Amino acid sequence: MQTKYIFHSTFIALFISLFQLTAQTKKIELNGVIEDETQMTIPYASVSIVSKSKGTSSNDEGEFSFSVSNNEMQDTLTISSLGYNSVKITVEEYIAKQEKKIILKESAVMMDDVELLSAKQYVLNALKNLKKNTLSSSHVKEILFRRATTESTKAKFFVENYLKYRDRGPASGVGRVQVTQARKSADYRVWKAKDWHHSINAMLQLNPLRPIEGQHRRNLKKFDWKRDGNSSYEGEDVLIIKGQNPKIDWETITFYIGIDSYKIYKIERGRTLYLYKNHKSGKLVLNYFKNEWVFKEDLVPKAYRSTIAKRTSLKLEALIFSVETDKKKMRLRDYGIDLDMAAIDLPYDVDFWNSLSLPPDTKFYKKIKSELEGLYGVKLETQFDLVNKKKR
Repeated sequence: MQTKYIFHSTFIALFISLFQLTAQTKKIELNGVIEDETQMTIPYASVSIVSKSKGTSSNDEGEFSFSVSNNEMQDTLTISSLGYNSVKITVEEYIAKQEKKIILKESAVMMDDVELLSAKQYVLNALKNLKKNTLSSSHVKEILFRRATTESTKAKFFVENYLKYRDRGPASGVGRVQVTQARKSADYRVWKAKDWHHSINAMLQLNPLRPIEGQHRRNLKKFDWKRDGNSSYEGEDVLIIKGQNPKIDWETITFYIGIDSYKIYKIERGRTLYLYKNHKSGKLVLNYFKNEWVFKEDLVPKAYRSTIAKRTSLKLEALIFSVETDKKKMRLRDYGIDLDMAAIDLPYDVDFWNSLSLPPDTKFYKKIKSELEGLYGVKLETQFDLVNKKKR
């Protein structure tokens, strides 16, 4: 009887513990929109629990969606964007708000009495301080990486990968990649081109800060730099500095550089955008990336130059979900960096994609989804189900 009693007591205690753990880790979806004082939405604002290095960014229309758990009710959400004062609010306070809206106030930029360096000197100082200002110790980013292929400006194929990327920041070379989840749409392309490596390589190679050899590397010291405006970020005045490549007329690179810290908060390079945010260490870490690359005609096989494939482009988007610095949680198995995204051989885990806290659809995603569904009237989710081999 005593043994039976101990067994039942242990079972009940275990059941209660599991129930409490489930309650603590249950996901709660935070949804909302970020606006300025004139009710204009603010795109690509950072929404983060900085202390835990997790977060998201608002889409092009200022909307955001962020998943938290019950044990994060007292944690602080930090909402920040270039040109605005940051707002901090606990998760519990945000949930209690009647109107799920965050209003950011424009920050005053006071540079009139400041003796500024030359534009080029700010760039040189930013490059000199790059390792100090960005998260340069080993860390793992969890990234949702998207790629769409268009022909004659219409989306014909779409691929999504969820991956882990082990990095040492933009001051270092290419790190390690493990693609953990993958799915793709039906393939309606005329020219079914295959890439020789994963499209995350474009995110790395197009970044003018990375010391990577290749066609996209530039000697930034040779650019002609000039001041192109002012902004601010989390209390620091920011200079907008544009550089002109002296050898390529159409190429410009724009940096948003902190006047005191020399941190580079944003990079614009043609159709390429990089946004950085503050990590809990006080250093910057990548928050969002997008790019569009149009194939030159001579890269399209001759057999397709008389078809709509003559005008082919790749559109890329990367959303960083979390940053892990605990060495015990940074293990990964190399897989996918040397493969075309569409060739990733992983089963389609429907439960994973349904439980993933996806951000609100960006214009990038809405347009692609609409165009793919408009070709033959097949919903994108149905395409995922029909095309991908499901996990058993």
